[in-house]
Amino acid sequence: MSEQLVKVATKADIPAGTIKGVEVAGQKIAICQTEGAYYAIGDVCSHAKVLLHGGQIVGDQIECPKHGAHFDLKTGKAMCPPAVQPVPTYRVEVRGEELWIAVPEN
Repeated sequence: MSEQLVKVATKADIPAGTIKGVEVAGQKIAICQTEGAYYAIGDVCSHAKVLLHGGQIVGDQIECPKHGAHFDLKTGKAMCPPAVQPVPTYRVEVRGEELWIAVPEN
């Protein structure tokens, strides 16, 4: 599957420990920074269908604001109930001060 790189933010837009929601090619994506690394993960909880960017980062996981499900920022794996299904993840590329993510091309 081919992918396209899309600029979604700058480093200044996402300080440490924060989450920014974006929409790229019809996909809702949460961009996060924790421990000096940037991650892009599907922004919709696989359990409650709410936006994850309203939650918080806990270590290397994002916590759903509705029921507290956690998802691994690297893999998208559901780490605790009530979520059992993963969410997608996207490759992040840092270009100077810009953040780009790789999204599948249709």
